[in-house]
Amino acid sequence: MIAQNLAKIHNRINTVKHAQKVTLIAVSKTKPASDLQQAIDAGQKHFGENYLQEALEKIQALKGQDLIWHFIGPIQSNKTTKIAENFAWVHSVDRLKIAKRLNDQRPENMEKLNILLQVNIDNEPTKSGLLIDEIDEIIPHFENFRNISLKGFMCIPNPDHSAQSFAKMAQILNKYPNLDTLSMGMSSDLELAIENGATFVRIGSDIFGKRA
Repeated sequence: MIAQNLAKIHNRINTVKHAQKVTLIAVSKTKPASDLQQAIDAGQKHFGENYLQEALEKIQALKGQDLIWHFIGPIQSNKTTKIAENFAWVHSVDRLKIAKRLNDQRPENMEKLNILLQVNIDNEPTKSGLLIDEIDEIIPHFENFRNISLKGFMCIPNPDHSAQSFAKMAQILNKYPNLDTLSMGMSSDLELAIENGATFVRIGSDIFGKRA
């Protein structure tokens, strides 16, 4: 079932006209390692987790399988050490303090940790993320960090007007020629996201089924 669902998602991605490379992140929060193993057996490599403790258990259970782990949930300061030690990508950096902690706690013997800034693209009070006018202020600080690498941006738009929000994200990315990554688009709107330049799409329920 999971293998068939993955095939359907890849088919959806491939039917959208796009020039950029699009990578599917299987969002596996609340799902057991056995479900992830089915996805791995079907060729899935990138997994997104929101909850650190749950993620660490799966990373341990599935180690040795050459997987790429993405942390996509909100980040508290007391969680940064374990995130820095166990993930390849962090999509949800929304303040300088967190970036600095991830940099300081990334082990020197590991490759640089790839960072995306989470943007509150619709300026919603209930959502985390930088406001658009805060982006210019934070980006220059990344030049001072040796152990993390800023790659681009992530957003979770308001579903009522996600097309406009995705288009705004594309305009933001265009302002920074050194950045090339946009993490946006979920089960309901991945086509719109890809049309607007998404390079990562984060799909959960359409792969693993509804969460309990």
